[in-house]
Amino acid sequence: MRQSDDYTARVPQLRLALNQIDATVGDITGNAEAITQWTRHSAEQGAHLVAFPEMMLTGYPVEDLALRASFAEASRAALRGLAARLAEEGFGELPVIVGHLDHSASAAHRYGAPAGSPRNAASVLHRGRVTLTFAKHHLPNYGVFDEFRYFVPGDTMPVIRVRGVDVALAICEDLWQEGGRVPAARTAGAGLLISLNASPYEREKNDTRLELVRGRARQAGCTTAYVAMVGGQDELVFDGDTIVVDKGGEVVARAPQFVEGCAVLDLELPAAGDTAPSGVVDDGLRIDHVVLSQEPTPGRTPEPVRAPGIADRLERDEEVYSALVTGLRAYVRKNGFRSVLIGVSGGIDSALTAAIACDALGAENVHGVSMPSKYSSEHSKDDAAELARRTGLHYRTVAIGPMFDAYMGALELTGLAEENLQARLRGTTLMAISNEEGHLVLAPGNKSELAVGYSTLYGDAVGGYGPIKDVYKTSVFRLARWRNRAAEERGRQPPIPENTLTKPPSAELRPGQVDTDSLPDYDVLDGILELYVDRDQGLEAVVAAGFDAGTVTRVLRMVDAAEYKRRQYPPGTKISPKGFGKDRRLPISSGWRESGAPG
Repeated sequence: MRQSDDYTARVPQLRLALNQIDATVGDITGNAEAITQWTRHSAEQGAHLVAFPEMMLTGYPVEDLALRASFAEASRAALRGLAARLAEEGFGELPVIVGHLDHSASAAHRYGAPAGSPRNAASVLHRGRVTLTFAKHHLPNYGVFDEFRYFVPGDTMPVIRVRGVDVALAICEDLWQEGGRVPAARTAGAGLLISLNASPYEREKNDTRLELVRGRARQAGCTTAYVAMVGGQDELVFDGDTIVVDKGGEVVARAPQFVEGCAVLDLELPAAGDTAPSGVVDDGLRIDHVVLSQEPTPGRTPEPVRAPGIADRLERDEEVYSALVTGLRAYVRKNGFRSVLIGVSGGIDSALTAAIACDALGAENVHGVSMPSKYSSEHSKDDAAELARRTGLHYRTVAIGPMFDAYMGALELTGLAEENLQARLRGTTLMAISNEEGHLVLAPGNKSELAVGYSTLYGDAVGGYGPIKDVYKTSVFRLARWRNRAAEERGRQPPIPENTLTKPPSAELRPGQVDTDSLPDYDVLDGILELYVDRDQGLEAVVAAGFDAGTVTRVLRMVDAAEYKRRQYPPGTKISPKGFGKDRRLPISSGWRESGAPG
């Protein structure tokens, strides 16, 4: 049924611009420039209200930069400057919501923290001024989050009136935790709830995120917009996935994953009441209400924008692969590198790492080095060369035989020491080329190897970044096969040679060596590791899941003994709920062994 023009004129309409973009930690000037550019784009689309992700001005997470008074003050000064600049460029009447680092006026009495403590905050910029500032109420302190270490929580319920609509505001964890600003938005009578987010990527998290936003919209009793960050910061990846749902939980719009952009949509929302909301609401939050524009937009907004629609979700392997590409690209660019260097052995790990690097940076910026020893098989050397031909990366061969012979002539090494010498010669070669030519060395180790210590310090573990550090070996094969299928579907040559996918994995450090000489089959190993590492299950629970007790005991002993190696491994893209590093933090020196015996 077509609504009458009279009805349309009475219903407030808000054109909302949600900017799903990247930020660089510490680059306040660059981030402010990005905010200005995307605000300009939003204004050109006729937006009435513009929102950016959590801590967009400073980047996220800022970690101990939050504790530097100079950094916090730079953030505040840049915020004021940004408000003035937006007005100077003609956007003063357009409210812009920006996340940033702030500090509290006083927090000592309530939280035991001194005045001036950092806050994960956001502000509304309007008419050249910072009109309203609020801080995240719920502070996460799990997984990669340490926000209790840095921030004090906010205690207000911010509400702005825009075009006759009361808009409640929240920051990330305010949606993930029960209570607080979600029920407070309903109590305050908000017609729209906007949450600014920097939610790190994890496998299959987008399904959890969608159900969260749908549920919170029903609890808030209003349309809810979840604007997300995209890009990468050190080990974290942000996948975007900006979502808007109506008060019944139905999806109105959903942005693509891993893509920067601005979602602009027209919303018909309930009019604000005649009396401004005030007082103390849920969780003791004090309503902070600011009127920016009282009158609704007259009639229907002319020239309706094309709705962003609901973007298709990536299937599992494409999603994970996209996260790995995004993480590597961000790390390389944000740390000032232009090219990367990989030791290509003909094996599956270096092949997948090379494919990711070529997709992230372009093959012209990827350099591969084959470093055969006397134990290297002809097929491995051929596979490395074929990988280079298929991907188009720069390729060279540096034989380590003469170096190995020189060391062996000076040292009497046997067994494992002799094997590890080969790996360390390769590591030294890569680092020497890196120093000479300025490439970032990529470590090709996977999560299975890191878990059990199946790597050589200062050998295959050298490098500045580990793109597949959080990928189990079984997933390495699955992602490699997906990448080849994706190429075939596009009519292109698969990047990874078939022989690399089918031959038994081997370090080739002694005659006839294969990984299963030292490790269980990877299907078994990864099943045990997922329970012990990712889910924190103990020995009895892992055995009860159906794994052989002797195998479990051996694997857990290897994991416990390898903590010192993992501490020295470079950072790498996090894709799982429990990555090594920020997520899983265990002491190196410890008398506790889950396996019941010293490692």
